[in-house]
Amino acid sequence: GFTLAKAMLVLLSLTIQHCGIYAGDWDSYKDFAAVFDPIIQEYHGISADARHTSDMDVSKLVGNVNPDAPVLSTRIRVGRSIDGYGLSPGITQQQRKDVESLFKNASKKLEGKLAGTYYPLTGCRVCSPATG
Repeated sequence: GFTLAKAMLVLLSLTIQHCGIYAGDWDSYKDFAAVFDPIIQEYHGISADARHTSDMDVSKLVGNVNPDAPVLSTRIRVGRSIDGYGLSPGITQQQRKDVESLFKNASKKLEGKLAGTYYPLTGCRVCSPATG
């Protein structure tokens, strides 16, 4: 399992991190709540009784893309939890490959302006320019 020592490994090896502690999986937040909760509250400026809510209603999204400077490329950083997989410090090499496969399959289903080409970070030296 993931340990508190593993969670603090970044703090001990890289002192330039924002908070120096990272959860290895969803259980880390419960198992080490006495350590994580005060750090999360201070970092995000929230109270101890704050609750996270998700709202996946796309109609509520408001963009600020300047039409005179269209986005030609973007990078998606997948750094959050996918149920059943560890977070960055606690994920195995196989889980990383599985998550990449999930993302590749999901991104193939994007259409229209959201469609594009997936380039893995490993081995990506040249990316083709956007078309259309």
